[in-house]
Amino acid sequence: MVTDFKDRNYWAIILGGSTGLGFATARKLAHHGMNIIIIHRDRRADIAEIEEAFEDIREQEVKFESFNVDATNAEKRLNLIQEISKILGKEGKIRTLVHSISKGNLKPMTGDEPTLENIDFQITIDAMAISLYDWTKAIFKSGLFAKDARIISFTSEGNKKAWANYAAVSAAKVALEAITRSIALEFASHGIRANCIQAGVTVTRSFQMIPGNETLRVHALKHNPFKRLTVPNDIANAVYLLSKDEASWITGTIIPVNGGEHLK
Repeated sequence: MVTDFKDRNYWAIILGGSTGLGFATARKLAHHGMNIIIIHRDRRADIAEIEEAFEDIREQEVKFESFNVDATNAEKRLNLIQEISKILGKEGKIRTLVHSISKGNLKPMTGDEPTLENIDFQITIDAMAISLYDWTKAIFKSGLFAKDARIISFTSEGNKKAWANYAAVSAAKVALEAITRSIALEFASHGIRANCIQAGVTVTRSFQMIPGNETLRVHALKHNPFKRLTVPNDIANAVYLLSKDEASWITGTIIPVNGGEHLK
């Protein structure tokens, strides 16, 4: 395997990297020589299983750190930045920041059960969109980004289509894309590139929490030219490509990575 990033003192920070797209991305980048920091928020009951999965990263010839901390908490983010600065030392730099935080409210707008409130939108948009800017700004102010840094976040087809119970997350995805474009524009002079990957329907823990996810799955299979769903490794491969030197002229884009699922 080509270890593109080996011995370059490059690090990737994966926000929400214990499972799904985030973990697949961390593993892929580690296999290509990128040092990894995963920040995740999980229950104690799940930690043993998560730590077992992390062994795949530890077995690579890279440096690896993980923190089970709420990445959306401002005070804890400040503490994490200080810890990360110590870990990187004088030579280490963050080449890739991946935003894979999934902390959204999946409530209906009407009905007898609890419905969406203003605060639900605020919490979801803050966690799944604004926190991308918070982390970008904090890392930038600390001088931890590499000269040619990459910021990558994950959006979905729910950015344009209305799905039941998905209103808060849909709003967050739209905001995430807008923030990504603005980061690409305003941080370009500092060597930072920013892009969103629009993943196809991928069966992850977060996806399985969406009401009616089985219908979405069937619809995606029916319309995908390759007749299969997207898997986390498909997205990880795209992050790897965007992290390479050759991708330096790609910025401010929303890139579908779905095997053509969006074509029909």
